[in-house]
Amino acid sequence: MSASAEHVLDLGDLGFEQGAHLLVQRALQDLPPGAELAVAGLDPALVVHLEAWCRSQGHRTQRADENDDGVKAWVTRGRTDLDRWALAERAGGPGPDGVVARPQLNWGLAARGALVEPGGPEIAADLAERELVWAELAPSLYAHAASAQWDPAKAVRWDAEVRLAPEIEQAIVQIMTFLVENEQAALVVPARLLARIHPHFREVLQLLAVQAADEARHVEIFTRRALLTGGEMGTSSVSGRESLATLLTEPDFSLASFLLSVLGEGSFLNLLTFIDRNAPDPVTRQVARLARQDEARHVAFGVAHLQHQGKVDTSLLGRLRGAVEQRHQTLISSAGLNQDVFDALVVLAAGEWTPEGIRRGYAAVQELQVEMDEGRQHRLVRLGFPGDEAAELSALHTRNFM
Repeated sequence: MSASAEHVLDLGDLGFEQGAHLLVQRALQDLPPGAELAVAGLDPALVVHLEAWCRSQGHRTQRADENDDGVKAWVTRGRTDLDRWALAERAGGPGPDGVVARPQLNWGLAARGALVEPGGPEIAADLAERELVWAELAPSLYAHAASAQWDPAKAVRWDAEVRLAPEIEQAIVQIMTFLVENEQAALVVPARLLARIHPHFREVLQLLAVQAADEARHVEIFTRRALLTGGEMGTSSVSGRESLATLLTEPDFSLASFLLSVLGEGSFLNLLTFIDRNAPDPVTRQVARLARQDEARHVAFGVAHLQHQGKVDTSLLGRLRGAVEQRHQTLISSAGLNQDVFDALVVLAAGEWTPEGIRRGYAAVQELQVEMDEGRQHRLVRLGFPGDEAAELSALHTRNFM
């Protein structure tokens, strides 16, 4: 063998601990299997490191003799089937998004579209099928969610003057306490689902992560409004917590999205509009509006996901109906909405302690419940339920609103 061979790489004094493998790799990549590369260099450990690197890459090495004009070793380009990347696959399919129906578990946390080296551990993601989690609107909803983030410290005028009659302020505190309790449930549900979804469906992960962040902000602003005037939080009923507990125990992604986002958060859109409409101070009005714009996005994803799944799963409507009926049966002995919350809503809408005001406030809360029912029926019809069945299922929804 002679250093006058066609393929020679002189590394100078560059060692492998300084990146010499990059030059060797580049020199080999255009050679056919079986071709030889002469490697020269001055680093004392060059041959040892070169041999170790070549073994890991599927190439063969032979140490040069003293007559090879400075060449330290000869590297024979490995066959394609010995290359560590020969059996690698792309973590995704063709097309601009590359989303596949069933990503491999051993793709793990690899970026979608990345070339994945064979082997490696499987990720613990039981939601690893596109139809279980996908919605065509997910990418655009995430883009909107990312651009619509707001800072609780700056988006609300916390220094605005709030001078309310004690009974009105107490009503608002109770309503805010109720909202915090429900928003904490709405935070936990997407946070739990996040850890179960295959990272290949990154848009859904991103959207749920922002949804959890939204709920965390809602918890903050409702808590701050409740404590704004220096009082204590309101009451938390057993029935309210029982109702929310049924959301936390639902393992099915679609059913959890249905119960939380389509029915629960959908009803909360009406509640937040009610609070905005009757708010006696600018801070209460602002926190209701900010939360409502986020909740509308959560509802949109829930509806879009179920509409998508309904196209591929003919049993979906039956499963949704079963989820409503089962939850209703679980809560049938529950007392329903915390009486303190109902009364607080009446007082908020009344705005005064007169018979006329209380009558007006009570009628407004009754109308709120009608609006919630109509909204639920509308969304159920969008999912494919006939009108009469939508009305029946909406009537079975928890009296606790969420």
